[in-house]
Amino acid sequence: MAVITISRQFGAGGRTLGRAVAKQLGFPFLDNELIQKVAEKARVSNNWVASIEKEAGGRLLRFVSGLVSRGLIDRILDDERGYIDEEIYLDLLGQIIRQIAEEGDAVILGRGSQYILRDSANAFHVLLVGEKADRVRFMEEHYELNPSRAVKVVNMEDRRRANLYRKFGREDYDDPILYHLVLNMSHIHMDRACWLICRLISG
Repeated sequence: MAVITISRQFGAGGRTLGRAVAKQLGFPFLDNELIQKVAEKARVSNNWVASIEKEAGGRLLRFVSGLVSRGLIDRILDDERGYIDEEIYLDLLGQIIRQIAEEGDAVILGRGSQYILRDSANAFHVLLVGEKADRVRFMEEHYELNPSRAVKVVNMEDRRRANLYRKFGREDYDDPILYHLVLNMSHIHMDRACWLICRLISG
């Protein structure tokens, strides 16, 4: 059993490569599915969970959390109604990702999974990086964005990524020491990257 976590600079092709690796290995690929799993556990909408992963939503939820006592939150979670804030989100996300690792055979995209599973013997952590110009070009070609829109999206998602890791209390997310494999997608083809990751877990 193995779990592959894929972290990436936005536009480096993490979702595309993750799906390719999962297909090659016959593993499930987990991206937005994690949002759904957290939402189900917290009994809230997917949109509410997704908002926590955005900087603006995070600020709003921090404000709301400051007005609500933890005791009330616990009572709400025991009730049929749901509630979620950053603290609950991070706790549930960790529970879900660790459970996935215990079951094995999965590819997980982002969401701090390289930290959550850092002590898991069956987890292999991959980081994708790339020159910003190449990442912008990737978004243009694969998501049919015009050049100016592609630049804005890459910049915005880079900020979102930094914000999410701040919630984990980490700023070393691009440190190669955290990963089994670091791939510079400016210098390697997607098919070759897929082959390398598959070879990584096959020994």
